[in-house]
Amino acid sequence: MLTAVEEIESAILRLSPKELGQLAEWVLDLDEQNWDKQIERDGAAGKLNFLAKEALEELESGDSRML
Repeated sequence: MLTAVEEIESAILRLSPKELGQLAEWVLDLDEQNWDKQIERDGAAGKLNFLAKEALEELESGDSRML
């Protein structure tokens, strides 16, 4: 019996080039959405506070520049 991943891999191998491109685009979009959600969760949990602290320290020390 095939696993779900093996079934998906088998189906992907049967796709036309156009369909494969559509799938690749969909997977990339899904990955970006998941990344955005993870960043939001990490930000809300305070896991990214160190980045703000570092940026403020660089600003105060003069080690930053305007973009």
